[in-house]
Amino acid sequence: MTRTADDSNVVLKLDRITKIFGALTANGDVSLTLHRGEILALLGENGAGKTTLMNILFGHYVADEGTVEVAGRDGGLRELEPGSPHAALEAGIGMVHQHFTLAENLSALENILLGTEPLTAWKSGRAKATRHLDELMKRSGLTVDLNARISSLSVGEKQRVEILKALYRDARVLVLDEPTAVLTPQESDSLFATLKKLAADGLAIIFISHKLDEVLTASNRIAVLRGGRKVADQPTAGCDKRQLAELMVGKSVPESTRDKQSPGAPLLTLSKVTTGTGRDALHSVDLQLLSGEILGIAGVSGNGQGTLAKVISGLIAPLSGTMELDGQPLGQTDARKMIDAGIARIPEDRHKDGIVGAMSVAENLAIETIRKPENQRFGFLRFDAIAQRARDAIKGYDIRCQGEKASARLLSGGNIQKIVLARTLDANPVVVLAAQPSRGLDVGATADVHRRLLEARARGAGVILISEDLDELMRLSDRIAVMHRGHLSAADKTETLDRGTLGLRMVGQTKEQAA
Repeated sequence: MTRTADDSNVVLKLDRITKIFGALTANGDVSLTLHRGEILALLGENGAGKTTLMNILFGHYVADEGTVEVAGRDGGLRELEPGSPHAALEAGIGMVHQHFTLAENLSALENILLGTEPLTAWKSGRAKATRHLDELMKRSGLTVDLNARISSLSVGEKQRVEILKALYRDARVLVLDEPTAVLTPQESDSLFATLKKLAADGLAIIFISHKLDEVLTASNRIAVLRGGRKVADQPTAGCDKRQLAELMVGKSVPESTRDKQSPGAPLLTLSKVTTGTGRDALHSVDLQLLSGEILGIAGVSGNGQGTLAKVISGLIAPLSGTMELDGQPLGQTDARKMIDAGIARIPEDRHKDGIVGAMSVAENLAIETIRKPENQRFGFLRFDAIAQRARDAIKGYDIRCQGEKASARLLSGGNIQKIVLARTLDANPVVVLAAQPSRGLDVGATADVHRRLLEARARGAGVILISEDLDELMRLSDRIAVMHRGHLSAADKTETLDRGTLGLRMVGQTKEQAA
């Protein structure tokens, strides 16, 4: 079906989209329009229906009701074939996922060409493709070495390759999911400057983000989903962070702030710790965590932060160097010894390392303390006590599930993180290792994570906060150090730092070198 839109600038129309999974209405009667040259920010809590809506647009899901229409070359809107990613690509819809879909062993050019023509035609078409991409890069500002292997590129460069893939396929609508989640501030600024340039050339853009500052800076219009339904659709001008947070959550969201507090004695000390190989190696790392402080660790993903977290949690042993807790050498470490010593962790990958999906909520809450007297007696598990503590945690942490016996794998990412928080913090640990604790969480869940980390600091625990979100680090940390290629800088007081300085350190530069 083809029709001419009243507004010739409309390039995409989602009309009364409904998608139901069992008892859950993921999308309920959602309508959206997107105009040529417009940047639309799509907001909502975890589980609000944003991803489902975009999966329907891109053909991964089929809507139970409603239609998707895309402008053709003549400007008229045509109904998009449901459930067909190929039809979406052919209609000019491109999508850049938060986790990139690139072949690390191929070059940037080969990744861009994948799927556009038969492999046998690659050699003959490379020169033409390179010329076309050179023109695209010149026009968009998305510069990248086309001959470089993907594994050798930075995170920001990989993202440029993903966007170039979409532009090479003549995308007229570009969807980006959490586009700045792993970028430095400089890379984020560069990305949004590029997006605005692309929009000025006529590209229509939808981006999903939980970072309200960038939403207000980069978008022309904002749509908010809550509980699967659209609750707002308005120009960005005139919006503020508090208003958007309330629209997303349905109530006011208090922002946690770090009070001034004098730290205590050293809790955890690493001296000249070296371990690992290649990009994951640590090189002679020194670290000192004080009681009653939050020590922030900044860095671009893949610079050794993951290895540092594994060393502190006992999953990897140092090849050289020493570790002390409360002035006492830890010696040979393992995960059980670290837990028993009072070092608790919030892992970076909550799905892989934070829970056992086949276990219940109660079992996951008890898993790290299962040997303690409150959970067993004479070798027999105390099921009633385990269940009661789980019910208390579900209430105290607002874990949204069907009771303590619910399977953990059925929960959303935000609720899985609440299980991890309850298990970690209710044990009153001496040291809390929090790796990317709010990644992918909505504004309400993030505020809860921040509040609880500050509460741990207030009672005297030491918190190591590893994060790629500089706003989070600046808000919560007393001191911040930077990891770059396995080296950890000295920690400076947060009040002496700014986002620009940290961003430069994250890529191994100083202000003088950048100038």
